[in-house]
Amino acid sequence: MTWTAPPVPRTQQLGTLGTVSERQMLEGWLRWHRETLLAKCAGLDGAALARAAVEPSNLTLLGLVRHMAEVERWWFRRSFAGEDVGDVFTGPSDGDEGLDGVRAADAERDFARFRSEIETCDAAAAGHDLDETFPSSYGVRLSLRWVYVQMIQEYARHNGHADFLRERTDGTTGDA
Repeated sequence: MTWTAPPVPRTQQLGTLGTVSERQMLEGWLRWHRETLLAKCAGLDGAALARAAVEPSNLTLLGLVRHMAEVERWWFRRSFAGEDVGDVFTGPSDGDEGLDGVRAADAERDFARFRSEIETCDAAAAGHDLDETFPSSYGVRLSLRWVYVQMIQEYARHNGHADFLRERTDGTTGDA
């Protein structure tokens, strides 16, 4: 049986974020963007997810899922929490932060790794103050707040790419 990306129920409604604490707002926006990326993939099989649909770019929906797992790990676990962990996908055959090395046959595994990485990253940030800082690879101190904002903008940018990829794949448009 061919695996397809499952539907994504929205656990975060944006209208509820207008008057919550800063932490709840940042976590909520990040959750919404994570769910948006998965929603753009919902209902597609591995072949469709691994298809580069906007030529000449080799960008794929599955590559975006893999890339965001790498970015989550980099900022929350390796940079902020200082964990000594390797990459999720990137290696000699994978190329640029998970974007390359995409294989349709690995779609289910890659989605599971993405979801697992999100859980682990959320755990790495839990209980820490937004003002807590860490030394960045750029030689400046950054805060956990900065990481949340960075992740929200990273997802927003790539969710725009996902919009185009999904529309070119099967004509589906919209927020879901």
